[in-house]
Amino acid sequence: MAYVDGFVVAVPRGRVDEYREFSRKAGEVWKEYGARTYIECVGDDVPYGELTSFPRAVQAKEDETVVFSWITYDSREHRDEVNEKVMADPRISGGMGDAPFDGKRMIYGGFTTLLEL
Repeated sequence: MAYVDGFVVAVPRGRVDEYREFSRKAGEVWKEYGARTYIECVGDDVPYGELTSFPRAVQAKEDETVVFSWITYDSREHRDEVNEKVMADPRISGGMGDAPFDGKRMIYGGFTTLLEL
């Protein structure tokens, strides 16, 4: 089963189109180096919960929406190989400073697939 990197970020609503273009370019790099899939989803029904929620997790502001993303790989080892190449690529290492979101509030992690139907 696949290995998955998951991400949640807050993106200013006025910059969603810019984020889409930024992500398209990043996704092309990940796919070029072997990622199975690269998926970005913009919040449509993500209420601000009283205790926990996606907006709370990334400290989303009134003018921001939540983006939930994931990248799949063949295995953890494959992910590590792909990410090493991606992080060394100047298209990523030289361009992340221009990201249309606050990277300090990004939540991310690697996950082993538990169930895939």
